[in-house]
Amino acid sequence: MEQLLSIPEIRALDGPASLIRIPDQIDVPVTERVMALIDAPEFQRLSKISQLGLVSCVYPAANHNRFEHSLGVYRNALLFLRQLANRPRFCQVISVHDAQRLIVAALLHDIGHWPFCHPIEDMKLEGLFEHEDAASRYLHGDAIRECLKSHWGIEPDEVLSILAKDRSSVVNSILSSILSGPIDVDKMDYLHRDSLHAGVPYGQNFDAARLIRSLCLNEAGDKLAISQKGRTAAELMVISRYTMFCEVYWHHAVRSATCMLQRAFYQWFEQNRLSDNFHKQLIELFHLSESEMISRLRSDGTPALSQKLLDSLFGDVRRLHKRIRNYSVLDKPDLYQALAHRSYPWLVSCGDQLSQLLGQQLGESIPAGDVLVDAPPVGLEVQFDIEVAYDGDGDGKDTWRSLGEVSPLINTLASRQFDDHVKQVRIFADPAWADRIRSLDVDQLLRTAISEVA
Repeated sequence: MEQLLSIPEIRALDGPASLIRIPDQIDVPVTERVMALIDAPEFQRLSKISQLGLVSCVYPAANHNRFEHSLGVYRNALLFLRQLANRPRFCQVISVHDAQRLIVAALLHDIGHWPFCHPIEDMKLEGLFEHEDAASRYLHGDAIRECLKSHWGIEPDEVLSILAKDRSSVVNSILSSILSGPIDVDKMDYLHRDSLHAGVPYGQNFDAARLIRSLCLNEAGDKLAISQKGRTAAELMVISRYTMFCEVYWHHAVRSATCMLQRAFYQWFEQNRLSDNFHKQLIELFHLSESEMISRLRSDGTPALSQKLLDSLFGDVRRLHKRIRNYSVLDKPDLYQALAHRSYPWLVSCGDQLSQLLGQQLGESIPAGDVLVDAPPVGLEVQFDIEVAYDGDGDGKDTWRSLGEVSPLINTLASRQFDDHVKQVRIFADPAWADRIRSLDVDQLLRTAISEVA
């Protein structure tokens, strides 16, 4: 216990230290070695990448950046470690070196992100690397690598193994579950921070302090768990996440802007992917700031379809596609099931086929990209479930239950797929066509398009 609590960054939570102030009136303690990482150019670029990207089209104050979020996640890691230092089973497994690996991983967890990273990754395009691959390049870059070795005594791959969710050892499994799991330092920050900046209450309605006080290891001793004192706080965190997806992340206008960006990027990607230096092009593109990336995608040589969509998103006059139809597991479930979790190229083909059918009904030619199909991506959200220790605090002979087993709320979300209820299928159309298309039998034409593409 004493060894973990002697880590300088954990001590700085309660003592005099240099501080960085982030919303909402949160003081983040920083030591000299933390500042060395923050000052590295690979970390500074995060200040030019927004946390929520196109959410600001609907919630204009949601323009906070990944730099701010990373500081919040780093501070949460210190709070988690300070609490877990009181758990004998945790201290028997996690050394000071391991704890410092987690501190660094929390601070650098978004180091590989590029502008609009998640919408682009959701497309799962062949030949598109993931942000963990980019993280590896930055961690092995001169500035970060030298700082890790000289100030922390840590090798880049020791950090990367946590970011990549390597669970090949008990130690890595524990550390990975703290950074990315049902209750983790990342979610605990972004739910509150995104809610704060968006100006909505949904992500702030859980007791983070009580949840942290309940932290322990699970029955097997290889993942994070909670004692029964944190059960209600955990349930409220589930509700916060559910409502943030419903009202913010998958708001219909946010999804309109998102699927416009995805289609524009897809056209650029398809036009360039066969070139000899395409991998280098991608690396250079993703290294840019958000504004620079937008400018690059709108530059000469970009397909006309992409130009039109990007101008509508980022030009002088914003022109979002309008929602034409909405499908869920409750409303037209056959259409929802036929479109949800399909590959992105298939969705593009389906949207183009639907455009042709709609155009035939209207007696006009509808340009590609003026009608878009938006659907939940191939990858599913991680289920929110965690073990709960009853009749103790997680360090004795407790009775262990899954949160889903003891909570009707969690059981419902676990048995009825989270994605199916917060992520809906939508048809969007350029405003020039929206009213005329709404007058048609879009459902039947969509069924025809699905059958023809299949």
